[in-house]
Amino acid sequence: MFHQRVTDTLPTAEAAVSEASSDSSQSPRQLKRSIGIVGGTLLTLSCVTPASTLFVVVPDLFGSLGTATALTIAIGSVLCIAVAFCYSELGTLIPSAGGEYAMVSTLAGRLAGWLVFVLSLLVVMIVPPVIAMGTADYLAPVVHLNPSIAGAAVMLLATLAGLLDLRANAWITGVFLVLEVIAAAVVAVLGFAHSERGAGSLVSMQVSGADGHADTVTAMLVVSGLAIALFVTQGFSTAVYLSEELENPRRNVARTVLATLAISSVIILVPVIAITMGASDLSTLTGGDISSMVTAWSNSAVGTFVSLCVALAIINAGIVMVIQNSRVLYASARDKAWPTPINTVFSKLGRFGSPWTATLAVGIPGALLCFVNLDTLYGVTGVSVTGMYLLVATAALLSRRGTHKHTRAWRMPLWPTVPLLLIAVLAYILSQQETTYLLWTGGITAAATLYWALYLRPRRETRWLISVPEDAEA
Repeated sequence: MFHQRVTDTLPTAEAAVSEASSDSSQSPRQLKRSIGIVGGTLLTLSCVTPASTLFVVVPDLFGSLGTATALTIAIGSVLCIAVAFCYSELGTLIPSAGGEYAMVSTLAGRLAGWLVFVLSLLVVMIVPPVIAMGTADYLAPVVHLNPSIAGAAVMLLATLAGLLDLRANAWITGVFLVLEVIAAAVVAVLGFAHSERGAGSLVSMQVSGADGHADTVTAMLVVSGLAIALFVTQGFSTAVYLSEELENPRRNVARTVLATLAISSVIILVPVIAITMGASDLSTLTGGDISSMVTAWSNSAVGTFVSLCVALAIINAGIVMVIQNSRVLYASARDKAWPTPINTVFSKLGRFGSPWTATLAVGIPGALLCFVNLDTLYGVTGVSVTGMYLLVATAALLSRRGTHKHTRAWRMPLWPTVPLLLIAVLAYILSQQETTYLLWTGGITAAATLYWALYLRPRRETRWLISVPEDAEA
């Protein structure tokens, strides 16, 4: 069903062959294509996890951007259309569980691909436990739990689910997804039904100051907030990570990416607009306590229902993020990014066809991270996502060179204008981020570059060999 295409020329020298063969006695098994566009969209939407994004990430934006939050998310969603075009073309051109790093390595060089891998690993390893810790807040109407303990439990549950067959997980996450969409719809209906201000408030650019008076949100503050706004719908890239397990990836990857972005943008943006218009006053909006607003608009029973739906949404997000992250780690081991013993362990597949050792390696540390102070997470994540998109856009600009020009793949409209404009906008957004977050991300990137220079590059004939399984039709 598959044949293996390796984008780098394999070594012919005897020493290189000897070192390569010592990595594994046989080639790692391939992930099986078991899901169609519906299952892929359900899994990808669950990774975007619109409800948990709405209730966990958006309140921080309300705190800093006030009435400009909806406008900022809308601008971010428009920018993400260009990003989605890049992902759709590259994901069908390079359908690999390695996601961004496989695409960028193949088209822009292995060092660029390695840096994308590190940035993506930084995002996908830290975000799940932080979102998981929010579970305790939304279970509070039923039971009071320590946020760290609740988050660790969610991560362990997600890890167990991640060991199952991907088709089974598509159904599990699909059920949870329905509940979180219902919760978002309830918030939207209640917000619009209790509107305190008109649609003009969405562009009034006001936030409640420390003294309780209205302050103006500057354009520069909106630009700074775009890094987080890009992160709000970031999960649509999961379709690329699942490309090795999607049936007919040349067609379904693009469909899944674009459908997920459209659906998630609506699910998130409509309730944000409703909340902005329905908050009793500017101070309440800036406070960002959406659960309290829902209770004030209705009653405690409805507030409890919404809170429990959000808790399920967070669990859902944890499951899908563990699935996604384990595929990235599995692919990096298959592509020999690490010393031989590590590659051997992480490239193992279990009885259900899932990379079980990589799943455990992602989930268990995620549970431990729930006990770590991660105050700068959102800032570092925003910088990492922006940097990752910047490198993906660069790869998209290079996607029609040489043999790739004639490869059967989905092709974006308005190329190369789309990636060029995206590169310019993302570079500007990156330049407006806080120095602390830039330094944290820059330090991690520098350490990754050092690993590349000292370990991977000297072994370039036997390490970081990007493999891209393809279906026979390609």
